[in-house]
Amino acid sequence: MTALREARRSSWPTAPWREWGDTLATVHMWTQIVGKIRMATAPPLNHWWHVALQVTARGLSTGPLPHDERLFEIAIDFVDHRLDVTDSAGGRASIALRPMSVAAFYAELQSTLRSMDLEVPIWPHPVEVAVAIPFDEDERHASYDREQVAAFWAGLRAAHRLLSTFRGRFIGKVSPVHFFWGGFDLAVTRFSGRTAPLHRGGVPNCPDWVMHEAYSHEVSSAGWWPLSPDLGPAFYSYMYPDPPGFELATTRSVLTPFNADFGEFILRESDLAEVADPELEILAFLQSTYEAGANRAGWDRAALETRDHAGGRARPAHGGRTTA
Repeated sequence: MTALREARRSSWPTAPWREWGDTLATVHMWTQIVGKIRMATAPPLNHWWHVALQVTARGLSTGPLPHDERLFEIAIDFVDHRLDVTDSAGGRASIALRPMSVAAFYAELQSTLRSMDLEVPIWPHPVEVAVAIPFDEDERHASYDREQVAAFWAGLRAAHRLLSTFRGRFIGKVSPVHFFWGGFDLAVTRFSGRTAPLHRGGVPNCPDWVMHEAYSHEVSSAGWWPLSPDLGPAFYSYMYPDPPGFELATTRSVLTPFNADFGEFILRESDLAEVADPELEILAFLQSTYEAGANRAGWDRAALETRDHAGGRARPAHGGRTTA
């Protein structure tokens, strides 16, 4: 068991997050451009699920998108550092990911789509950021460090694996584990089935009606966010609406006090350095913060969760090991 824990600790990705800010700020804007193309073409789904990007074995993808009689897909490959556009008629084009401005990336992608007769007009303004420079004017964000991107990709796929494990414990309405390019975070959301009070909105450069649709029903949401210059990459967990006493809840980890500034529980990856088994710690964080909120909000957990977790019990993992 000790050897297993040491292996799991050493395998958890370490991120150069104090250095990767410029690179991720650029990639953030690139994903917004790709995401807006998805939003403009994909059939609408509840809670804006149709706009999110999907994690693949190599990066992020729009998944198949309709265009007249064809389907096309845009995939961001963080392994070979390229963007691929493919279509169902056999068309293919690639853009090398390299240090270049958002404006240059936007122009090159639009040109590539036009060359394949796949032009998709989008509103060229970023959302959910305090300073929203139009894509075609953004020369500020132009960094792309391959090693930093590789570190981000390692964290993203590790988070996807654990959030997918956590998602499988719920049999009620639950979102995919998907990547929201507005906030640049990987998220999974559980629903109680009840409607929620109107969200107050107030997200920078994002209309309030977007939040009204996103939070039309009660949710418990968790995810991984790599962008904070103060926290570093971190897992989060919150409820909407907040049930009384949620911020005072005791979780199964001393590493996860409620963060009043963000209005959610936060587990920083930097706090996992001395933990014997980081993956178990993360799963315990996800499960216990969900339980704290769901119990206080009166969710029907017996109807919404797998049998092993409705009562807070652990489900045997591979090899008979239990997860929190």
